[in-house]
Formats: sequence, structure tokens, C-alpha cells
Amino acid sequence: MTQWPNPLIEQRADPFILRYQDRYYFIASVPEYDRLELRCADTIVGLVEAESVVVWRKPDIGPMSALIWAPEIHHIDGQWVIYFAAAPMRDIKEGLFQHRMYALTCDDADPLNGNWQERGRIRTPIDSFALDATTFRHQDKQWYLWAQKDPAIPGNSNLYLAELENPWTLKGKPVMLSRPEYEWECAGFSVNEGPAVVRHGNRLFVSYSASATDENYCLGLLWIDVNDDPMQPAQWNKSARPVFTTSWENRQYGPGHNSFTVDEAGNDLLVYHARNYTEIEGDPLWDPNRHTRIKAIRWDANGMPDFGAPSADTLLNQRAVNSQ
Repeated sequence: MTQWPNPLIEQRADPFILRYQDRYYFIASVPEYDRLELRCADTIVGLVEAESVVVWRKPDIGPMSALIWAPEIHHIDGQWVIYFAAAPMRDIKEGLFQHRMYALTCDDADPLNGNWQERGRIRTPIDSFALDATTFRHQDKQWYLWAQKDPAIPGNSNLYLAELENPWTLKGKPVMLSRPEYEWECAGFSVNEGPAVVRHGNRLFVSYSASATDENYCLGLLWIDVNDDPMQPAQWNKSARPVFTTSWENRQYGPGHNSFTVDEAGNDLLVYHARNYTEIEGDPLWDPNRHTRIKAIRWDANGMPDFGAPSADTLLNQRAVNSQ
């Protein structure tokens, strides 16, 4: 399929699509930031009409009682895992963002109807604002990649990598892969967050989001040779320019917080959110219209990804497309 409905799913930010055993699983931030929902379908377009099943709701009090952000679902060694960020309600009421990362696991075959168990907070060496974790398998190890603030470093968040002992426990000392340093990473806020991993050829790529969540939001890119040691920051390359940015021509603003998946033929796809307007009343955090969108990735002759520009909204009838 070359023409995707755009947006694919409305009012779902920080989208993540996992293809597992020829089925697609979708999870994202909901506008209320109060629950985790899963969808499943045989096709990507089928996710549009798929039932949203709530697998977890935040408690009223405690460290996971507010602003449930940017969940991801993974299947690791026969077990389903959901990572998400959450904060205490008491701190939100005081104007503080004290997010930490948490994990849920499910041992049942069907994650939409299985029993999910809280595994608690994922502990890192620094007790500080942390969010946007992902995981991937590389060099026969399971890795954990996330964003976190180091109080000793100016800015909101940097990107860190560590090996996992199990899906909710780090193994060894993390390393910092990237921090906001370019002007395009520091527009509004100095941010590196939302990392996502894709492999192509002999390189491993990490995309990430930068700057404030308005029209300045954009994607940066890191990459490393697949045979190099990912725990050696000096072996990582970093693009000096953003690789996916606002398109004023297509009226797509602040594209970011992406994930990667493949279509039914195995072609790489970029999954991301963007708004189609810039006039936001109040805090952009509470504007619900960051919609889930997808587009094909083109790989150039040098094996580098070309994300192009975020596609303009279409007038496709999603129900009609879904029935074809």
C-alpha cells in the first residue's frame, strides 16, 4: 500500500506499532494521560477500526498517579512488556514533572486479554526525571534506551543506554549517547527524548525527538556500525541537522516521537505524531490533536534513511480503505 490515511489514528500521541507473528499491536499516549490502551489487527490500516482495550489504569495516589506518557509494548523472551512514564499527582499539582519509568509484564499469549503485572519502577543511577524508554535486541543482548535529566548537565533530558538483566532491571552502568547541543535541539526546551531503533544493512540507527513539543519538535539521528560496541559513545555518529521537521507547505507541525515498524511486505515505515495547526491555546501538553501518522522510509545509496517531509493530511475515507 503506497497511500496511507493521514492521520492514521486521531488524538494518539507518541505512537508505537509492533509487528509480532504477522499481527500489529498499537499503543500510544491517550489525551487524558490516565490509562494504557492496546489495539491489535492483521494489517496496519486495520488498527484504525480495531477495538481499544484498556489493560491498565493509573491509581488515584502514589508514584504512578498522573501523566501516563509514551507507552511501548515489546515481546521479550516469551513475555509481553509495556514500558511507560508516570508521575505522582501531588507533584503535578505543585507544577513539578517528576516522571520515572515503570514496567508491566504479561505472560499470556494474548496481551489484550491477559493478566498484566506491575513490575515497579526501573531504577537508574540518577534519581531524576526519566521517560520514553524503548528496548531492542542487538549483539545477543537486550538493551534499554531512554531519556533522563542529569542535574549536572544543562537541559531537560539526554539519551542513555544500558544492558538489561531482565526487562525491568538494568545490568551494569549506563552510558550517555547524546545530549542537546545544536540550536534545533534547544528550541523552547533543550531536549533529547523519544528514542527509537531500526537496523538497516550494517548500521544500527537511533532516531530521537528534540526541542519543545510545538512546531519546533523534530527528529535527530544517531548511528553506529553493527559490529561496534554500542557502549562506547565515541563510536556513535550524530547528524548535525534534524532529519525530519515541520512542513509548512504540507501543514504538518512538530513531527516527532516516532517508532519504526514494517508494512505487510516487510518495508520499513516511520510511525510518528504531528499536528496540522500551530495555534495552540495554553500548554501544548494538553492539546489533544497530536495524531498518529505513518510514512514509508527511503534508504539512499549510502544506506542512510531519508524520511522526507511529513505527508499532508489526506481526505481518504479510512473505513473505505480498511475494507479494500
